[in-house]
Amino acid sequence: MKKSTLRKKIVKKRSKFNNKDFELNPNIIINLIKKNTNKKKVGLYYPFNGELSTLNLIDKMIKKKFEVSLPIIKKKFQLYFYKWRPQDPLKVNKFGIPEPLPLKKTTPSILIIPLVAFDKNLNRLGYGGGYYDRLIQKIEKKMNCLKIGLALSCQKIDKVPIGKFDKKMNFIVTEKKIYK
Repeated sequence: MKKSTLRKKIVKKRSKFNNKDFELNPNIIINLIKKNTNKKKVGLYYPFNGELSTLNLIDKMIKKKFEVSLPIIKKKFQLYFYKWRPQDPLKVNKFGIPEPLPLKKTTPSILIIPLVAFDKNLNRLGYGGGYYDRLIQKIEKKMNCLKIGLALSCQKIDKVPIGKFDKKMNFIVTEKKIYK
């Protein structure tokens, strides 16, 4: 199945669920991070289009003294992260995605990544722009980056079609299981 067809099918399937009912326990993700790195610069996403909410996780991370940042989509399929706190304003980009103001750019060493679909081998199917794959490639030229995908268990498929530029996750966390 083509990636574009697969995306539409899984997004439709995901939209049937109220993702607020499946918001993940922030402690699960924080403990996973603490077991795998001592770094504290985290790039998250602001939930959009049925993605699992990260809002409680953001609040908990700030209380635990993590540096939290959100992405801004730039030209040429580039993604950059900027420090953000819940009291800071957001603006909606041309795709309808809330973004922080571009004030304090940062490079996260931990990425909490949305996904459309995944498989047991930690392959991720995103929205098709390759933004996270490019970002991961750029970050990993300088340092190791812990990559955690968030999804509902219904987004798991047998095999994600992958290309040579697609990046695997270190973990994928669902409401039922942590894939590693």
